Amino acid sequence: MEQTPKYPQKQKADQRLLVVCVDRDNDVGDKANIATPAFGRDACIEAAQRLALEDPEDADSNSIFAAVKTYEDIISKGYSAEVITVAGSADRGMYADEKIAGEIRLALERFPATGAVIVSDGEDDESVIPVIQGVLPIISVKRVVMKTSRTVEYSYAVLGRYLKMIAYDPKYSKFFLGLPGVLLLIGGIGSVFGYTAEIFAVLVSVFGGALLVRAFDVDKVLSGWARPAPAGFIRLFMLLGGAVLVLSSIPAGLTSLNPAVFGMDITVVITDKIVLGQFVAGALPILWVGVGAVLAGAPLASLIERARVHSGYILRLVVLGSLYPTVYQFTNIVLHDESSFSLIIPLLGGLAATLVAAGVLFWRSRRDRASHGD
Repeated sequence: MEQTPKYPQKQKADQRLLVVCVDRDNDVGDKANIATPAFGRDACIEAAQRLALEDPEDADSNSIFAAVKTYEDIISKGYSAEVITVAGSADRGMYADEKIAGEIRLALERFPATGAVIVSDGEDDESVIPVIQGVLPIISVKRVVMKTSRTVEYSYAVLGRYLKMIAYDPKYSKFFLGLPGVLLLIGGIGSVFGYTAEIFAVLVSVFGGALLVRAFDVDKVLSGWARPAPAGFIRLFMLLGGAVLVLSSIPAGLTSLNPAVFGMDITVVITDKIVLGQFVAGALPILWVGVGAVLAGAPLASLIERARVHSGYILRLVVLGSLYPTVYQFTNIVLHDESSFSLIIPLLGGLAATLVAAGVLFWRSRRDRASHGD
């Protein structure tokens, strides 16, 4: 009877395994002031205890204890083994990986191992596996995961911190708590006195105004009023002037409508493409000038301060101007039933102008960086 060939296996006594706990960001050094490599069972236990005392929430202390437990399990199975804790640096860069490789080489001088068992608490520590592989063959990798779900636990911790920030940080509480508080107070008072419909309009207006204030940083501009400066006045003037122009585009659009429209049903008016085209055509010029005034405030203020005008400010104005012919031609299509293909030329022209402006601004930015580098 033919026997199955037996492949030679290395005896357990001949295998010398090094259990390596990896702390790539060097919490054990920065927080617990432990010099690495921590060589041996007692040194690793001391490092884990000191790190747990300094920062009980740090998972690296659990990883070190897990490495010690792994070491004891390997010893109990008849292998020759040793356990160490190695650490990198806080920046987690190339220096951290080189430091870990150097510490493993130091450990190999004391314990010439034939293989390594890596113990870590996450993917960041495991990213140094190729580095360790270049120094010592890796037999196994063990990831330490807490029995309580780390994802859920972390999510609750982060949620608690954000809630605390919203409740106690004035920077956030006045918007996330103050605004809803004002709306609820107004709504409650209106319900008591029976002005439900009117109060709803007020609530929508207040909420919309608050969103506009945050969207255009009106509060930051107004906060600079206490420190009057030419640039601040320019920003405020352009912002308020642009807002007035944007609002005035609505009556401008209404005046361009046929007077007979105002006697028609509102649903018919909204769905009529001729009415839509007339309104857009009348409102478009003032609306575009108003938006341009808002966007021009920042670059004008930079010029007043003799500071470098950010490329993004200029590009926004270029994009706004490039879009105007396309939107204007759209109103002609709606009003005069022109072909939709007539949009192609203004669209391509606007795209070309935007690309040229973006290229010039990018070239200027690279030139300025090169001159500063020289």
